[in-house]
Amino acid sequence: MTPKSKAAQLKAKGGKKKKKKWTQGKVQEKVIRTTYMDQETWDRLYKEVPNYKVITPGIVSDRMKISVSLARKAILELEKEKKIKPVIKHNKQLIYTRAHGKK
Repeated sequence: MTPKSKAAQLKAKGGKKKKKKWTQGKVQEKVIRTTYMDQETWDRLYKEVPNYKVITPGIVSDRMKISVSLARKAILELEKEKKIKPVIKHNKQLIYTRAHGKK
């Protein structure tokens, strides 16, 4: 009989099986976000967003259930109308705050 290498011996045995997982881990639900702006959503956005203390595309997207790209466009529109003012304006991250003090 010829001596086999360790790799060949393990291959012949079939190797070690993976340990069974008893939990599946956390499963995050898929959130459905609209990619268009209807009049009802626009009115709600126009009324609520200027009152947020911190305004980012992620926050607007999450609260209004719209896509992040649509939230970015809406934020730029609100900035043009002077409803919100920029804190940090960078191509990767937009951070805004309300333009006026709390009512």
